[in-house]
Amino acid sequence: MDVLYFAWVRERIGLPKERVETNAATVSDLVTELRAREPRYEAAFADLSALRVALDQELSDFDAPLSGVREVAFFPPMTGG
Repeated sequence: MDVLYFAWVRERIGLPKERVETNAATVSDLVTELRAREPRYEAAFADLSALRVALDQELSDFDAPLSGVREVAFFPPMTGG
């Protein structure tokens, strides 16, 4: 699946997007796998309350299943203005 990173998440990881092979059942499981990769991922996912996630371009939760998902995007909360 494609994993996209936006704003400071992208800055900490150093990539805007990557292709990830995973057996993760949920978004939380995927985050656990990513955090174990390198310190830069650990830093990006250190505070999940500061992140939002979208699955195939629809806002979702971290406990959402990944079955059939083609794209996961991580980004900070959006503000209006």
